Amino acid sequence: MIENFIGDATQRMDKSVEATHEHFNSVRTGRATPALLDRIAIDYYGTPTPLKNLATIGAPEPRLLTIQPFDPTSIKQIEKTIMESDLGLTPSNDGKLIRLPIPQLTEERRKELVKVVRQMAEEGRVAVRNVRRDAIKHLEDLVRNGDVGDDDERAAESRVQKLTDDHTAKIDELLKRKEAEIMEV
Repeated sequence: MIENFIGDATQRMDKSVEATHEHFNSVRTGRATPALLDRIAIDYYGTPTPLKNLATIGAPEPRLLTIQPFDPTSIKQIEKTIMESDLGLTPSNDGKLIRLPIPQLTEERRKELVKVVRQMAEEGRVAVRNVRRDAIKHLEDLVRNGDVGDDDERAAESRVQKLTDDHTAKIDELLKRKEAEIMEV
């Protein structure tokens, strides 16, 4: 029974680390990558729709992204949403294709992006700690119901704590790599 809780906690913590990693990929580092636009949702006929569902996104050059909407009438809305986003990019279009030049990052912008990435990492750590809190609460419930002894609960709690430490260390490692990538000129 305890193994089920620990297995579930491990799975949920892994998902938190993976989600944090995906969030990191959406932060601009100076190279053009379609993942930059993963967080962008376009108001398409009243429904927020991910950009990748509305258009083909390509990176023909290291400093250029192209967006080709499936529906040419949505081009203005896509442009407007990108302008209003926190990406700091200025789109230009020729009626069929939106071009997004990726400018060289300034030192100031790099520092801002590091702050954004650190905030994302903290959100990931909080998600992992929330999983730990839930797992420990379930273990305490098992003890209260008499399904598990105190010794088993303490052992399981220490295993959950070790899992938490391992997963937060993974997030810290991802953060360190992303910070280095952002600060690289």
